[in-house]
Amino acid sequence: MKRMTVVAYGAVVVMAVACAKKETPPPPPVEVKVAPVVQKDVPVYVEVIGQTRGSTEIEVRARVEGFLESVDYKEGSYVQKGQLMYTIDPRPLEASAAQARGVEAQAAANLARARQDVARYAPLVAKNAISRQDYETSVQLEKAAEASLEAARANRTGSDVNLSFTKVLAPAAGLAGKTEVYPGTLVGRGQSTLLTRISQVDNIHVRVNIPERDFMEYQRRGEERRKAGNAVPLKFELVLSDGSVHPYKGDLVFVDRAVEGQTGTILVEVAFPNPGGTVRPGQFGRVRVAIDEKKNAILVPQRAVTELQGVYSVAVVKPDDTIDLRMVKVAERVGNDWVIDSGLKAGEKIVVEGVQKVRAGTKVTPVPMGTVEAVPVASAAVVPAAEKK
Repeated sequence: MKRMTVVAYGAVVVMAVACAKKETPPPPPVEVKVAPVVQKDVPVYVEVIGQTRGSTEIEVRARVEGFLESVDYKEGSYVQKGQLMYTIDPRPLEASAAQARGVEAQAAANLARARQDVARYAPLVAKNAISRQDYETSVQLEKAAEASLEAARANRTGSDVNLSFTKVLAPAAGLAGKTEVYPGTLVGRGQSTLLTRISQVDNIHVRVNIPERDFMEYQRRGEERRKAGNAVPLKFELVLSDGSVHPYKGDLVFVDRAVEGQTGTILVEVAFPNPGGTVRPGQFGRVRVAIDEKKNAILVPQRAVTELQGVYSVAVVKPDDTIDLRMVKVAERVGNDWVIDSGLKAGEKIVVEGVQKVRAGTKVTPVPMGTVEAVPVASAAVVPAAEKK
């Protein structure tokens, strides 16, 4: 009897638990942030990474030997042409210049005496008072004295020039860099010591190595524009390391004579106006030029695309707010966006945040987070095929 009571009690407990499970409400739908797929025409860019440099890079060097007395400019400041930048101890060269002036004065005195001799001997030789040989000797001594004076003057000029080099002046206006030497340093011994560098940054230049194929495409597009009556050359853009675009477009100013055989690239240089010197030499940036336009491109954020063993997929929110995991074919990747070649249509909603929380068929609560902005499309010069796996 007791055993039957226990069994009955157990059955009641099981039924109670089963009823409790049936009464547990289902979990709420997963909240995800979604954005619509955008379809727009976007330009296709050839884009490569380069480093900025001044339009002119000038090395300021010591041209005479001596101990540096002072640094007379502020490092990192703009200097004007002819501005004093360094002072080298002038005393040894002042002594050399004084000696050269003394030699010049002595040569001038010798020439004056030789001319007096010629002037005195000329009437005497006419009267046969002296021999013609003595007269001709005096004439030759006069010529020798003239030559000695010219040599002395040249030596004195050279001494004065060397003395002037103790004041190192800016050879051109521009942005001066840090000093490479400090007061007390012996400079100019055996070689022209580098003191500092000056960069002219009113126009900033960027040298980049463009793949041969992309450069040929650039030339072809330029030729097509000329044939169509558009003589304006293709303009370049400079994208800085923080993602901002330099407000002034640039022009091609230099193309190297040959393609580099090992890399298959050609060196080109692009110049950008740089009023105010906002871009400094040595900065890294991406130089790009639009060579084509991709019509009706499908754009999605990179974070909305999931990749597994080379297969790309996107979580699409269906009209009933359930998830459809759809395989897509990706194309170019630029900045934070992918261009999708197939698998999506304009207007469809995709999960941008919360992709890791959903599976196929998952019920979700979509929260809009804005539309995807159209972005420039880069060529394979930026996204190598190896990156796409």
